[in-house]
Amino acid sequence: MNTEPLRHALDRFTHDAAATSGRPASVMAGVHAIRFDSPTALIHDVYRPLVCLVAQGSKRVTSGGTSTVFGAGESLLVASDVPTVSQVLEAGRTAPYLSIVVELDAAILADLADCAPAASPLATSAVRVTPTEAQMADAMTRLLALTDRPDGLRALGPGIVRELHYWVLAGRHGGAVRALGMPGSHAERIARAVALLRRDFAGAISVERLANEAGMSASSFHDHFRRQTSLTPVQFQKQLRLVEARRRMLADGASASSAAFGVGYESISQFTRDYRRLFGAPPLRETRAARDRVAAA
Repeated sequence: MNTEPLRHALDRFTHDAAATSGRPASVMAGVHAIRFDSPTALIHDVYRPLVCLVAQGSKRVTSGGTSTVFGAGESLLVASDVPTVSQVLEAGRTAPYLSIVVELDAAILADLADCAPAASPLATSAVRVTPTEAQMADAMTRLLALTDRPDGLRALGPGIVRELHYWVLAGRHGGAVRALGMPGSHAERIARAVALLRRDFAGAISVERLANEAGMSASSFHDHFRRQTSLTPVQFQKQLRLVEARRRMLADGASASSAAFGVGYESISQFTRDYRRLFGAPPLRETRAARDRVAAA
């Protein structure tokens, strides 16, 4: 598939938006352009359901013990909320890594489910890579073209995002995301609990409360939650806290203690142990090294 029009549109948009390397540039709600001017170290995150179209460069994403490399002309589909470790492999100042990410909206998926052809999931993994379909690349290129016309973007942008959801549903992995929009499905129920965890990750949330949110028994909820996210609810909340704490230290300049207490930790020593376990080094050393990498790049 020819990704040149999308590559050109992303390069122009991220340049005009003065997007710094690695910091998403918002196209509209739920749609972000990504640019990296150099390869990166490991990046820990908790992905939402999304589709990512890559126009230039390549990236590796690891989730649930499985690593996937994808690049220009390919799309990453994430079918549920999952913890990931990613790394941009190919990027440079003259040929940056360029991609556009669209968060999948369960309400749009539900509305379009009867219009798109039904397909069975082709794999059990929540993270899949597939060749980018021409219709998807064309839709995103048209969306980026509207950024020069804010009035047109407001009027037409939501329709183009809806169109992209249709092509995701109609694609070979459409069956993986269809359940997200089905009221009462296990995927939709777990998504409700995950939404609660994302909103209140700094608070104390019991498994019973999460199970009630999902409309399941505690044992059934625990089993389905782990099957869908690869983590237990407690592990999932801990990862949300640590990722947010790191963001606050790097982006906002927060101290380790301020970030720890701000995300719900009551013990700095416990925070430091958990942080080292996830990111490989204590908070101050790891964030200092991350800043040094950015400065060097």
